[in-house]
Amino acid sequence: MSFEPPQISLSPHAMAAERRGFDPMVGRKLLAGVDSGLLPHLHVVMAERAGETVLESYGSGPDESWAKSLGVVDFTATTLHDLRSVSKSVVSLLYGIALERGQVPRLDTPLLEIFDEYKDLSADPERMKRTVEHALTMTLGMEWDETGPYTGPENSEVAMEMASDRYRFILNRPLVCEPGTRWIYSGGATALIGEILHRGTGMNLPDFARETLFEPLGIETFEWMAGEDGTHSPASGLRLTAPDLLKIGRLVLNDGLWNGRQIVPEAWLRASLRPVVSTSEGPDYGYFWFCGQAPVPAFGGPTQWFAGFGNGGQRLWLCPKADIVAVIFSGNYDNWNAWVPPTRVWSEIILANLREA
Repeated sequence: MSFEPPQISLSPHAMAAERRGFDPMVGRKLLAGVDSGLLPHLHVVMAERAGETVLESYGSGPDESWAKSLGVVDFTATTLHDLRSVSKSVVSLLYGIALERGQVPRLDTPLLEIFDEYKDLSADPERMKRTVEHALTMTLGMEWDETGPYTGPENSEVAMEMASDRYRFILNRPLVCEPGTRWIYSGGATALIGEILHRGTGMNLPDFARETLFEPLGIETFEWMAGEDGTHSPASGLRLTAPDLLKIGRLVLNDGLWNGRQIVPEAWLRASLRPVVSTSEGPDYGYFWFCGQAPVPAFGGPTQWFAGFGNGGQRLWLCPKADIVAVIFSGNYDNWNAWVPPTRVWSEIILANLREA
């Protein structure tokens, strides 16, 4: 089947780009990459530096939400888009907020002390070793496989959604290694954190997010998808607009401050963005955040970045040293190479065209 490249257009930010130290042609270079076919499936690309938007483009192309086709969508600044697993990074922020409020357990708390209804599982001392922090870093040491498409029970996240008791399903997975020693990508780990938030705050995820994070940032429109049992998915269910996700990235780069108000505890952000474990995908991992490096010519070499990654090419990129936030939405769902276009946009279009440190 032939692929028609998405139609993509730019908002005029050349002057802002130059003012913030970018090549003013950065937007034209993005369009050239799309037109050449090197950057397929892009829906939205946004970037800002020091709070000023320097790149903004919106495409038109097929999209879906949780595997349900939405047809061809003309994307704008007000179009909601699946974040997929970028949702996990937002959930990390929510846990930090709830932790400071004393609403959720400390990170060294065994999970089975929280899920104490599973007495048969807590009788196993090996299972009692698994803590909240192991869930946040995906180092539970339990069998979990999301390498296949999210279409059948061969994928552990789909099997979890189909289970009669999702939390027993997660906590009863076979143990494959000591906790804290190996990174195993797991939407189940995020599901546990989401349920701990629910139990501790007495609120569902969208309501808690609205009160503590979205409303303070002026985010008015969002969706949080739920499974057939009504449980909102912390692993992949959030839908936001690109400008609103950009706000969340700016909040993180501002150490949790927004208009003079501390929204997310600074200490939590420092802990979350600290590389804890290496991954099988190249970068390291913190508390639901990927941590890596990329060449930034303006800084003379590799520079640290942090990111939320989502299926299909969804990205929230942060480069603290350069004070840059970028959001990329794409429609390349369930394809192994979906990481390539957003990574090229980040490294070859955005970072490579920063001229002034």
